[in-house]
Amino acid sequence: MPIPDFQSIMLPLLKLTADSNEHRLRDAVESLAKNFQLSEAERLQLLPSGTQAIFDNRVGWSKSHLQKAGLLESTRRSYFRITDRGKQFLQNNSSQINMNVLKQFPEYLEFLGLNTPENAIVNGTLNQTAKTPEEILESSYFEIRRELAQELLIKIKQSSPSFFERMVVELLVRMGYGGSIKDAGQATQLTNDEGIDGIIKEDKLGLDVIYIQAKRWDSQPVGRPDIQSFVGALDGKRANKGVFITTSRFAENAREYIKSITKKVILIDGVQLANYMIDYGLGVSVVSTYDLKKIDNDYFGE
Repeated sequence: MPIPDFQSIMLPLLKLTADSNEHRLRDAVESLAKNFQLSEAERLQLLPSGTQAIFDNRVGWSKSHLQKAGLLESTRRSYFRITDRGKQFLQNNSSQINMNVLKQFPEYLEFLGLNTPENAIVNGTLNQTAKTPEEILESSYFEIRRELAQELLIKIKQSSPSFFERMVVELLVRMGYGGSIKDAGQATQLTNDEGIDGIIKEDKLGLDVIYIQAKRWDSQPVGRPDIQSFVGALDGKRANKGVFITTSRFAENAREYIKSITKKVILIDGVQLANYMIDYGLGVSVVSTYDLKKIDNDYFGE
C-alpha cells in the first residue's frame, strides 16, 4: 500500500500507546510499518534530500502534533507515552484524528499560531497535503533546482564552442582536479585538437592527466561512434582516462560501450552537467540561504 500521510498515522500511533507504557519512537515506527503493511521498498523510500526515510519522518511529525495537542507527552529523549487526555480521547470512540480534529484543544491552536496570517496560510497548506513540512520544503527546493538546471542548459547551448570547452575545464577544476585553472587545466586550440577539447590534471601534483571531449549539442544524442572516436584519441595520447561531456544525452549503445573497454571514460550528460554547476557554484549565484535547525540534545545533557 502507499505510504500513509502523517495525519493518517495519528490515530494508529495514539492507539499504540493506549497501554499507558513508555514507548520508544524507533519501536513505534517499526510497529506502525507492520500495521500499515508497508513493503521493504516503501520503508526505505527517502525524502528528496536522502537524509531520512519518508515514513520515519511522517511518524515523527504525527507524534509531534499529538504532543502539541496534549494527547502524548515526552518522557525522555526519543520516548513518549499517552496522557490522560489521550486516554479520554480514545474512549470517545474517535474514528479519525487529523489537524482539524486536534484544533479542539487550545494548546494545539496556540501551536499552530492561527492568530497570525502567515501561520494560518502555512498550516492551511499542511491541512490540504499529505506531506510533512520537510517534504514540502525539500520538494520546493528540488523543483527550483530543476528549473535552474533547465535554464543553465539553455544558456550553455547558446554559448560559443570555445566558451563551452573552457567552462567544462573550469568546472572540473572546481570539482577538485588539479589546483587552479592556470596550473591544472587548459582548453586546447580549436584547430589541431586531435579529438581532445581539454586537459585536466588528476591531482595537484600532476601525477596523471585526464583528457576531455566536450560536445555542445542541442538534442542529438552522443552515440557509440563518437565515444569510439574519443577512445581512439586517448590511444593517440597514450592516455587511460577521459571525460566526455555533452549538453545533450548519451545513447544506450554509448553507455554500454564504455563498460566493455579497459580505459576509464566518464560520461556526463546535460542534466548531470547542469547539476554539477549548481553544486560547485559555476555560472550561478546564491539568492537566499535558509538554515534548518533542530534541538541539540547534547547541549542540554547533564
